[in-house]
Amino acid sequence: MQLLHYSPTPYPPILAPPPRRRGFLCSSVPNVARGASTPAAAPRGAPASALAANRVVVRHFTSYTKSSGDALTLDYLATVDAYPRPDDKIRSGELQISGGGNAGNALTGAARLGLNTRLISKVASDEIGGTVLSELQEAGIDVSHVIISDGGNTTFVYVIIDKKTKTRTCIITAGYPPMVPNDLSMSNLSAALQDVNLLYLDGYSHEMALAVAKQADLMKIPILVDAEPERTKAELESLLGLASYIVCSGKFPEKWTSISCIPSALLEILVQYPHVRFMIATIGENGCMMLERSEGNSSEIDAADIEDVAESLRLKVLKDDNLPTCVSSKFMGLSSRGHGTVTSTIFGRLLIGTAEKIPSPELVDTTGCGDAFIGAVLYGLSTDMPPEKMLPFACQVAAIKCRAIGARTGLPWQSDTRLSKYLC
Repeated sequence: MQLLHYSPTPYPPILAPPPRRRGFLCSSVPNVARGASTPAAAPRGAPASALAANRVVVRHFTSYTKSSGDALTLDYLATVDAYPRPDDKIRSGELQISGGGNAGNALTGAARLGLNTRLISKVASDEIGGTVLSELQEAGIDVSHVIISDGGNTTFVYVIIDKKTKTRTCIITAGYPPMVPNDLSMSNLSAALQDVNLLYLDGYSHEMALAVAKQADLMKIPILVDAEPERTKAELESLLGLASYIVCSGKFPEKWTSISCIPSALLEILVQYPHVRFMIATIGENGCMMLERSEGNSSEIDAADIEDVAESLRLKVLKDDNLPTCVSSKFMGLSSRGHGTVTSTIFGRLLIGTAEKIPSPELVDTTGCGDAFIGAVLYGLSTDMPPEKMLPFACQVAAIKCRAIGARTGLPWQSDTRLSKYLC
């Protein structure tokens, strides 16, 4: 994506929207980009790139939300020397216009790494919607199951990037109307999920997300849920009950459980949702933490306190290593006094992944960092990458993204030499 410097007319012309038909599914992506034909199975022991080419990840989301979330957007990103004070008039240093939102960002990241990706969504018949779809098409994402609304508006976001503090502020103009279950017939939903190996969801448009999740569950498709802290329990509870994997920010576990310690909160959530195989919490510059469930029986052995296990792992972290690393406990009984005197216990292991230490001059923009992480996790799951390798890989992908403005410009491709040790 071209980086624009400030000028009196900084906005480039909006791309022409793709052909649209009221009430029908848009199908304008060539088969080579969509992976329309059923891929042949990769041989056992094949490299990650071969596995990726034979896996299909589908992402359901809606581009319309009245909340603070941004599932699919067009982002107007401007850098400033410092965040403006009230009544200030300031000039931007650089401007970029590109697709954004957690869904489009994560799928673009996964597609660049080599996965076949497919989208179930709804956009408005406006210029922004056309631009968003065109960019997703260029990334090789299958948008043939995207519904075009006759009227309404597509979400767009102004992003102010403060070069002094390395922070960004988002001003969201929400889209309308939302996607609802009646927008997609059961036959079309089944077709969209055909040959899919992994479904990626969050709580936006939770009624539609739940309808897709239930169908995927019937079809035995594993589900990864991006648990946003802005989502309410009513919006996420049923969805988490169907999840195989959960990824969230470090704020979510405490909000969900009222437990301030992340390891204990993760354990409490896995106890609440016995179908979840693992849960990852991202912790910004401190990396991430993952709790993985195993099939063992924790009731037959003495369980270790998960907070003690977490502290012992932190002492093992190589603090002088600038690149992402991972330390893991052994599989064991893990317990926590989550609420009062009630002790929760599972059999599993705790892993801590460290973030890359990015030199200050190289740290440009953290917009979409978490989405880049999730895109890499989707790739890791789809290529049977072990967690000890997947966590540093995801942290590395996120760090590479942070070296460029916008959520997608810096997303690495599969050929990036910085990822070679993970993708061989």
